[in-house]
Amino acid sequence: MNLDEILTVFIAESRELLVQMEQSLLLIEQSPTDQDTINAIFRAAHTIKGSAGLFGLDVIVGFTHVAESVLDCIRAGELEFDGELAALFLEVGDHLGRLIDHLDRHQNLDELPVSSLEAGQALVARLTVFLPDGTPCESAANVSADVAVGNVSLCGGAQAGGSHWHLSLRFGADTLRNGMDPLSIFRYLQTFGRLVAVVPVLDHLPAAEEMDPETCYLGFEVAFASDADQPTIEGAFEFVRDDSLVRILAPHCGTQEYLALIKELPEDDDWLTEAFIRCGTLTSAEPEQPSRPQSQPLPDAEESVTGTGLAELASPPTVAAAAPLQAKPVQAKEARTHEGNLIRVDAGKLDQLINLIGELIIAGAGARMHAQQTGSSEMVESTEVLSRLVEEVRDSALTLRMVQIGATFNRFQRVVRDVSKELGKDIQLTISGGETELDKTVVERIGDPLTHLVRNAMDHGIEPAPVRRANGKPEQGRVTLNAYHEASSIVIEVSDDGGGLNAEKILSKAIQRGLVAEGQTLPERDILNLIFEPGFSTAEQVSNLSGRGVGMDVVKRNITALRGTIELESELGVGTCIRIRLPLTLAIIDGFLIGVGQAGYVVPLDMVEECIELDSCAGTDREYLDLRGDVLPFIRLRDLFEHEGTPPRRENVVVVSYAGIRAGLVVDQLMGEFQTVIKPLGKLFEGASGMGGFTILGSGAVALILDIPGLLNQLAQRRPRDRVYATQPA
Repeated sequence: MNLDEILTVFIAESRELLVQMEQSLLLIEQSPTDQDTINAIFRAAHTIKGSAGLFGLDVIVGFTHVAESVLDCIRAGELEFDGELAALFLEVGDHLGRLIDHLDRHQNLDELPVSSLEAGQALVARLTVFLPDGTPCESAANVSADVAVGNVSLCGGAQAGGSHWHLSLRFGADTLRNGMDPLSIFRYLQTFGRLVAVVPVLDHLPAAEEMDPETCYLGFEVAFASDADQPTIEGAFEFVRDDSLVRILAPHCGTQEYLALIKELPEDDDWLTEAFIRCGTLTSAEPEQPSRPQSQPLPDAEESVTGTGLAELASPPTVAAAAPLQAKPVQAKEARTHEGNLIRVDAGKLDQLINLIGELIIAGAGARMHAQQTGSSEMVESTEVLSRLVEEVRDSALTLRMVQIGATFNRFQRVVRDVSKELGKDIQLTISGGETELDKTVVERIGDPLTHLVRNAMDHGIEPAPVRRANGKPEQGRVTLNAYHEASSIVIEVSDDGGGLNAEKILSKAIQRGLVAEGQTLPERDILNLIFEPGFSTAEQVSNLSGRGVGMDVVKRNITALRGTIELESELGVGTCIRIRLPLTLAIIDGFLIGVGQAGYVVPLDMVEECIELDSCAGTDREYLDLRGDVLPFIRLRDLFEHEGTPPRRENVVVVSYAGIRAGLVVDQLMGEFQTVIKPLGKLFEGASGMGGFTILGSGAVALILDIPGLLNQLAQRRPRDRVYATQPA
């Protein structure tokens, strides 16, 4: 691993911590004394500061330390979170996010914009006001690159109080190759404590002509004064713990623990004893001193140190060696309770894996077809087993790309908070179904449309408090985000309890803009859907949020690009619900292969209800048939795609349904289930209706994938009466 890879991990984890910090800050406004939430905010800031210290990112360390000092006062009960303080820490999180973004783009913080530096200084000034004496408890803001081991006294005294930690460090040979600098760890330790003394261990240093410049030969015995707990100190060595020897002894340890540590370390016992004395951990006390370390002044030391008599080192070891470094700080474990043994994988590698599996599916379909043509039962059986294994690999690979939508939903807590304050409205966001999973690509591309819908609901949907009171509603409005699975699709709902959409007003505006002819009668559903027309807006005033007629058409276009659909339901005075249906994945689906003439078409298998034979009495002028007492409208694909030739004597109907609408597709042949690798249509065919992509069959032929939601929508628009027939008995 090189430094760039470690830095990438730091950036990714910092962004996750900032998200957790923001979510906790939004919760703290509702329960300002909740210690768990306060501790979560503190842990996020502390972890970012610690990791930044390991990379020598002094700008982040210094800024975060001031914020951490204020949080420490809150944890101690000296301050209490209120709206002003929560808003300030949200700005702190935003500033840290900008620093992390700059680090991601430039791999360093050496050339920060002046505006960013000024913003950081302004925030530090505002944070300092909340500190008791106007300054952080330890000025980590002044931590700089000139901190070096050589500047630390090799025989200085401990802090007043006479106790310190003892650290035995033997860095692994690959520490430098892995991009870690031992000096950066000492810099970080000084952000929450003081290096009392450092004794270098040079026993493993080879002759100059044998040295490898990339190999680390260093070790140290360190006396460290700090009020931090052991997990915090252990966290400083998180990135080097795997290939280094790190032992930590707490202040006031017993004699036998020091002895056990000396016996465990690889160097000479007498030399180590002398090193411990130079650190102030041990003293040359008289044998009659008690086993508990006593304070005794060292030569040239202004302060007392804690030590253990040398005579006591002769006693045999009776206890275990010092505890090894734990795998993770306790705080980090608590902050990441949802994580298990995770491996970060580049999304591009997953995309490549999905593409290769898609090619494997096509190749497997070709092998299966050839096996059936040969008539060899052994070959057919082998290809069936291969197809089953490929299907399992496909499902496992697609699962790797599935992520919960809850992380995307939680982003809107901040959006609702900021926008509601800007509008002067009291609005609460309710989230449900956050555990629903869908493809990572879909999650990334659904964020912007959802943002527009949520902001629209707050601006246009939720009424001002006086209006809500007059209508008998609670003053606090509610916006709800909900997600759930339906067949192989995911449904996302954005709803509000506002005033709803005024169909008459929408129709009047549409007539005024020429979208609807004067006197034309439209069902209410079609009138409401006019808001998705480009440039359409009923807002009387243009604001920073909306009113320019730009957005809803873009939302629909983005949803359609994801092979999804968008529906709208609204009741005047009650509220509005916008329902988005999306496929779980954009790459591979189970399909049902049908044929018309010489052409093949694929229907998503989850939308197929059943297949029946078309009644021979149904003439070409018929547009619906009787399906067990229900009226079923149908579409002849031969007519829709203008196939030439005469249809066969026996035609079939594939009954499909989507979002509660059911219809039939009249086809020539039923060719069975088929694993489909979805490939996008070229730019020339992007606007073609009824087609959602194409796939390659095992024979090498191309088959179009039908856009069932689009076809059903066309059917509903061309035959309004069929919507009524579809819900009433014949």
